Amino acid sequence: MRYLPLADSDRQEMLRAVGASSIDDLFVDVPQAARLSAKIEGLADHASELSVERQLTALARKNMVAGEVPFFLGAGAYRHHIPASVDHLIQRGEFLTSYTPYQPEIAQGTLQALFEFQTQVARLYGCDVANASMYDGSTACWEAIVMARRITRRGKAVLSGGLHPHYVSVANTMAKFTGDVLDETLPELSPETDVERLLAAIDEETSCVVVQYPDILGRITDLTPIAEKAHEKGALLIAVVTEPVALGAIRSPGEMGADIVVGEGQSIGVGLNFGGPYVGLFACKEKFVRQMPGRLCGETVDGEGKRGFVLTLSTREQHIRREKATSNICTNSGLCALAFSVHMTLLGEKGLRRLATLNHAKAVEAAERLANVPGVELVNETFFNEFTLKLSKEARPVVRAMADKGILGGVSLGRLYPGADALQNGLVVAVTETTTHDDVEALADALQECLA
Repeated sequence: MRYLPLADSDRQEMLRAVGASSIDDLFVDVPQAARLSAKIEGLADHASELSVERQLTALARKNMVAGEVPFFLGAGAYRHHIPASVDHLIQRGEFLTSYTPYQPEIAQGTLQALFEFQTQVARLYGCDVANASMYDGSTACWEAIVMARRITRRGKAVLSGGLHPHYVSVANTMAKFTGDVLDETLPELSPETDVERLLAAIDEETSCVVVQYPDILGRITDLTPIAEKAHEKGALLIAVVTEPVALGAIRSPGEMGADIVVGEGQSIGVGLNFGGPYVGLFACKEKFVRQMPGRLCGETVDGEGKRGFVLTLSTREQHIRREKATSNICTNSGLCALAFSVHMTLLGEKGLRRLATLNHAKAVEAAERLANVPGVELVNETFFNEFTLKLSKEARPVVRAMADKGILGGVSLGRLYPGADALQNGLVVAVTETTTHDDVEALADALQECLA
C-alpha cells in the first residue's frame, strides 16, 4: 500500500474540483446508520510513514498465518500448493507490459493466454465455450442468473439449499434491482441434498435452477435429473463450482446437462489473499454465447494470414450502449486468470487428476479419523475434499477454542448461517494436499478436548 499524505489544502482543492463542500458530502448516498458516528478509537488523525508501517506490522502479527498452523478452512476458498513458477511467470515483462487486451497489435501474449484460459475452463466444466473470467465466483453466479432471465424471459430462480450463503447474499442484493424472485432455503444437516425440493419447485415460471457442486456441506449431487426436469419446463440448469480441483475426480457439470457452469477459480494458481482478488469462471453451451457476460477472446488471422488473437465478443457497457449490454462488469480478473492458466498448464490433465486423487484420499483419511472422536458425527455420504461434521456442542465456540490452541479447525455453519438453530452444531472441514497426518491428529485431539 502506498503512503499518500495529504494536507488540508490538498483536500480542499480536490473538493472544489468535484464540487463538494466537505468530505461528508462524498458519502451522502451511504445510509446514516452505516456511517461512523465518531473517530475510530486508537487511530491517529495523521502519522508519519514510518509510524504507519510499524502500526500495520504490529497489527499483522496478530493474524494467525495459514501456512504455519494446522489449517482446515474451506467453504469456498481453499489452501493449495502453488508452484513458485506461477508467480515468476505472471510477473514476466511480456505480460506486465501488454496487460490490456484492447489493442491486439501490442497485446498478443495476454490475448493468447486468455484464449488458452477459456479453453481450459471450458474443458474443465464440460462446456462448449467460456469467457475471459469474471470478478469472482459470487458475481459470476449472479451474472448466470440474470443471463438465464434474458434467455428464458422469466424471472424466478430456484436456488439449492446447498448454494454458498455468500453467493445467495449477492444474488439477493442484485435481485432488488432486477425484480427477480429467488426461491431459496437453508441446507439441512443430513446426508441428503435437496433434490426433491428442487424438482418440485421447478415450474413454467422458472428461469433457472442453481445448484452447487459439491455443495456447501461438501455433498456431491447427480445433476442429471435436475437438468432433465429443468429442460422439461423450459428452464436452465446453472451449476456452481467453488472447488475446481474436484473436477479432476468427478464428472463435470456440463456432462450432466448443465446449461451454464460458473464458479471460483482461486484453488488453481491464486492464493487465499484474505478474500481476494479472486477469479470467477464462467462457461456455457455455445447456443447461449451471445448472452454471456464479460468478454471472450478468439483466434483469427491477420492480413498476412498469420495466426493472431482478438477480443471476439465484448458485450459490456465499456464497449456498447448501456441498454444493449449484457452486463455492467467493466473488467475481468486478468492477472488471476493468467495465474490460473499457468498453474493449470503446469499440472496438465494427468497432474490435475493426480492432485484431485491426493486431495480425496487425504480427506477420506481425515474424515475416518475425526468421526472416531467422541461427540463427532460425519454427515456426508459423499464428498471430495470437504465434509461436514455434526458436533455434540455448538460449533462456533469450539472453532474459537481451537483457534486459541493454534488450530484453524474449519468453518462453523453457525457463522455462515447465524440464527439457523438446526445448523449451529455443524462444522465444515476442508482437507487438501497441504494437510499432513500430524495436522489431522492435532485437529482430532483438539476436538476431543473441546467436546469433553
